[in-house]
Amino acid sequence: MSPDTEIRELMDSAVTLAREAGRVTLRHFGDVVESEAKGDGSPVTIADREAESLLRDRITRQYPDHGVLGEEFGETEGAGRVRWILDPIDGTRSFMRGVPLYAVLIGIERDDVPVVGVAHFPALAETVWAGRGEGAFWRPAGSRIDVPASVNGTRELKEAVALTSDPGMTASSQFGPGWGRLTAAVGYTRSWGDAYGHALVATGRAELMVDPELSAWDAAPLLTILAEAGGRFTDLSGAATIHGGSGLSSNGPLHSEALKLLSDR
Repeated sequence: MSPDTEIRELMDSAVTLAREAGRVTLRHFGDVVESEAKGDGSPVTIADREAESLLRDRITRQYPDHGVLGEEFGETEGAGRVRWILDPIDGTRSFMRGVPLYAVLIGIERDDVPVVGVAHFPALAETVWAGRGEGAFWRPAGSRIDVPASVNGTRELKEAVALTSDPGMTASSQFGPGWGRLTAAVGYTRSWGDAYGHALVATGRAELMVDPELSAWDAAPLLTILAEAGGRFTDLSGAATIHGGSGLSSNGPLHSEALKLLSDR
């Protein structure tokens, strides 16, 4: 099979742009940043808007026929087959408090199929990315060397680490009873949340990451990254989609068992 040169080129561009947007966020990181509440109650800062504006400008200049969907400025439809999905700061609350686990997220769809995913963690100088059929890659925090990203091979829940962004929110969601069953079955749980939790699964440092609520821009890079790293990403109904409104990342062998515990009523 010949390589898909378009996916490789888009993947390389997305990594470059995510890191450039990350540098924009770092200009504000650690400062007292004022925020506004959006319609859904979540905060937005000047750093969110500056980073997304930069991404949109670069994308429309380089790929004028591509569509763009971003958390802060909505959708700009394109004339071509490709759409970029942007979250300029995933984990804005963490960012505002100086917690270094926030991310710049970029996902790319071609013909409505996710083909590229990038999760860049500016304050950690860490990036995880993938292209469909191109593999998954990881530049660990502080490193200048890229290595393959790969899930681990844990096959028993009792040996697994399960993550979620907000244990209280997960427990009070419709999946709360299932989360209780899952936490009783795994070795232990942690709340290293948002995209960082999914990146931990993709790089073999955790087995499961549960998100009862995910927007498309939160999930956009995850399906491609997890699949290329040897794992799985689905919504909590089991559908392999970034548009399902929820998410489960896993190392693969534990996915079905975890999904059953989470979804049983």
